Amino acid sequence: MTKEEYIKKMQEDDEWSPGWDAIDEQFDALYPGVKPYHYGTNIESRAMFGGNEYLDGFSIYDTGKGYMHIVTYGMSELYADENAFGEEWSKWGYEMTLKLKAKTPDECLWALDVLSNLARYTFQSEKYFKAGDFIPGNGQSLHIGVESRITGLVVISDTSANTIETLHGKVEFLQLFGITADEANALRNDYTNFDILINRIREDNPEFVIDMGRTKSYL
Repeated sequence: MTKEEYIKKMQEDDEWSPGWDAIDEQFDALYPGVKPYHYGTNIESRAMFGGNEYLDGFSIYDTGKGYMHIVTYGMSELYADENAFGEEWSKWGYEMTLKLKAKTPDECLWALDVLSNLARYTFQSEKYFKAGDFIPGNGQSLHIGVESRITGLVVISDTSANTIETLHGKVEFLQLFGITADEANALRNDYTNFDILINRIREDNPEFVIDMGRTKSYL
């Protein structure tokens, strides 16, 4: 598509969201025939309208394998914007994902709050995430109010969703995986443990599905 064609399409359809569509196409291809559960952020709560929410929504796909695959919308450029057309990378250049052991989407709602908080941190601090980062947490369960040894997160490239090319540039899917306080402490003390941790987890859990009931530590 040329820029002229892009602008014409944008003028003809004021609800056109090429970035959003590209994300949907990637996940619909991963899970053909699966209708995602979509959760949109309240319009009044969005930062562009004076609120403190920086994501426009989330989709939760039931993989049929005992876990849900969650993807955000808003870390990349979602909507038609001629100034964003043809960029090398789209906005922050990624969307966040999670694979969470759960039977229903309602069991995932707390994780949406975690993702919202991470998005808020990025937009307000202008510090973005990349594969290889870790978020140690505060020693408390990621799921507030529910006892769990999972207190922090590591960032990896999504094990299923590949980087895509959109009209606004590339979008990578960064998957967050929950780690225990012991694992976080080991990373804090010696970051070279990161690859060791990832390789050990991959042997048991190649899709890096978060299980909030996990008690085993890999470091």
